[in-house]
Amino acid sequence: MRKLREIIPNEMYLPLFLAVACNTVTYFGTRLLTTGRVHYDISCALDAQIPLVPWTVAIYFGSYLFWIVNYIIGVRQYRERAFQFISADFAAKLICLFCFLIFPTTNTRPEITGSSVWDSLMRFLYEIDAADNLFPSIHCLTSWFGFIAVRSNERVPKWYRVVSLVIALAICVSTLTTKQHVIVDVIAGVALAEGIYRLVDRSGFSRRYRNIMLRLCR
Repeated sequence: MRKLREIIPNEMYLPLFLAVACNTVTYFGTRLLTTGRVHYDISCALDAQIPLVPWTVAIYFGSYLFWIVNYIIGVRQYRERAFQFISADFAAKLICLFCFLIFPTTNTRPEITGSSVWDSLMRFLYEIDAADNLFPSIHCLTSWFGFIAVRSNERVPKWYRVVSLVIALAICVSTLTTKQHVIVDVIAGVALAEGIYRLVDRSGFSRRYRNIMLRLCR
């Protein structure tokens, strides 16, 4: 087994830790401040037409493995592109934190009455994940970053880049068919990932973030 330091560059330990920490604070910490506040349902008529498909919970849960693999690939790119990727993720999660605080959202989940394995997993999902912090979808945002991590990476085989796109799209669909999110959440998550990835490069944020991380990692 390869040593961890050979898998993740030393300079990327801190950025990855901050990415996980920021995601945790954004998703779970904001609930401490929004509990009891009015939450808005921004579903549309089309959302009501999307059926509940319990087996897609496997795709939803499988996203965590996809994130781990592709984020490691993302930070193993050439230094400049790696920091563009990881700084964009950090900035995007901060924007999500702001959105969750100023515009709390929710949706209406269906009652799961079946007895299949998939139905049981759906009930488990609903028990551990409250119907809030939905806009934009962090699940879709992170999955799209997983695709961004490989799509222009010449070190990654073309077939895996295509597979990553298919997986990212499938995860986005699964957030709808498990009724975890509504359409506008998905669109906002993907759009935020794309927009912020370009913005951190053009604004110079990724270079400043890189310089700070490299100084702290010495």
